[in-house]
Amino acid sequence: MSQSSTAIFGARRDQAFPTLAEADIDRMRRFGEASFYAAGEPIFKAGDVAPGLIVVLSGEVDIIQDGGLGRRETIVTHGPGSFVGELAQLSARPSLVNAQAAEPVEAFVIASQRLRDLMVQEANLGERIMRALILRRVGLLESATSGPIIIGPQDNADVLRLQGFLARSGQPHRALDSDSDPCAKTLIEHFHVDPHHLPIVLCPNGRLLMNPGEKDLARCIGLLRPIDADKLYDVAIVGAGPAGLAAAVYAASEGLSTIVLDCRAFGGQAGASSRIENYLGFPTGISGMALMARAYNQAQKFGVEMAIPDEAKLLSAATDGARYRLDVGDGETVRTRSVVIASGARYRRLDIANLAQFEGTSVHYWASPIESRLCAGQEVALVGAGNSAGQAAVYLASHARKVVLLARGGSLDASMSRYLVERIRAQPNIEVLTGTEVEALEGDEGNLGTVRWRNRAIGAETTRPIRHLFLFIGADPNTDWLANCDVALDAKGFVRTGPDLGSAQMETSRSGVFAIGDVRAGSVKRVAAAVGEGAQVVAALHAYLARGNADAPQTAGRP
Repeated sequence: MSQSSTAIFGARRDQAFPTLAEADIDRMRRFGEASFYAAGEPIFKAGDVAPGLIVVLSGEVDIIQDGGLGRRETIVTHGPGSFVGELAQLSARPSLVNAQAAEPVEAFVIASQRLRDLMVQEANLGERIMRALILRRVGLLESATSGPIIIGPQDNADVLRLQGFLARSGQPHRALDSDSDPCAKTLIEHFHVDPHHLPIVLCPNGRLLMNPGEKDLARCIGLLRPIDADKLYDVAIVGAGPAGLAAAVYAASEGLSTIVLDCRAFGGQAGASSRIENYLGFPTGISGMALMARAYNQAQKFGVEMAIPDEAKLLSAATDGARYRLDVGDGETVRTRSVVIASGARYRRLDIANLAQFEGTSVHYWASPIESRLCAGQEVALVGAGNSAGQAAVYLASHARKVVLLARGGSLDASMSRYLVERIRAQPNIEVLTGTEVEALEGDEGNLGTVRWRNRAIGAETTRPIRHLFLFIGADPNTDWLANCDVALDAKGFVRTGPDLGSAQMETSRSGVFAIGDVRAGSVKRVAAAVGEGAQVVAALHAYLARGNADAPQTAGRP
């Protein structure tokens, strides 16, 4: 193993690259197919789908990552008793690294479907393999030397957009500053790219994309695959936040064929939280991204199909044997017997005329390591008084010179957990201004220069030179896509469910269509509550599917 990789894995090296006992290998054989590779033979390349998890019986396999511009680095060499693969092999997605036989290799290959079978049927062995796959992905993320390469100015809105998407999707990547990085300049010259066309993305399969949308990038790296229009799912879940992922895990683990769609990335608003400290079972806290990544991997372990980022656009009755159909992006269709709406909420925006001008570069709706690097050593402003705002303020305070927390209300105590209020008060570089609202933003070329706010009680205005503004002012239900779907909403746009509609608990006005999490009217807006609803809805799904297999889709109750 290279020194850099050794430093990344540290004490977890033995867990990331375990050597299996002969008894373990014998238990795994029935899931695989024998395979042989000649010395020097490429087994798979970055950007290609690997045949599966490869268990080495004899010989050695080098795992190599491309460092760009022809540079290659051997991450690890697998010998007898070890296995080749990482999380990509769990769901048959393109590999992030190269594998090559260093000498003649005898092995057996466990295809993705059989790998999932192994993890279910051989629980203890499956746990060790799963831990290794996760740690290997973590190593690739931390090394930042594999995956797609984003090239453009480091503070460009589209560069930040693409970085944010890949980071929230758990995808290793590199970002090269076109203004200062010599490798970036070489690649721009090599591909004859006009600076006005930046950013560009170089995918592991060699394709070059010019400022792609998230969906185009996801398709290029194999994160998003075509939906099988002929397949009939037991349940389609719209939304991959904590509620949707919990429903997916429980549904798939109980034998329901399940697909999850989300128009952005897995994790929802919870995934953007810098730290969650009041979630049961994590006394030291856990980042929202880490918690949601565990749920995402857990769902894939049970065979859940992920269509992310892919947007549900219309829910309608099916006439081809399925109960419902979901029209999604690019003219594709999901056929399903039931639907779970877990589309969550979308961030609220300040009512300021030129806000959009600064979004993406200077106005942010979450606080991740990407944003923290942008505002390191600066004074920043943050608007909000809920737990998400409190978590973000504490996180940013460890990077920024000063955080000004602006709240419309008279106190944080009414809307923020006590432990966060106390922690904010203990931070010397957080200034809390209550009864205050933002009045104006000023800047040029999409970069914020100053923020002006007003004290609502006395009318006094203050202007400060601030380049980054964070907004955590709540969210509205993400239900616009349901406008023509005959699903009853309340006056605020949340999905109505339950007995007042003559429906089962969590069932909407349409039989077989359920709603959970933040999008459901009357739900408790907490991660634990969303996870609970995700688990609970599966019992309702079983009951519905058991009682009505031959019935046509219908509207239940009154709209």
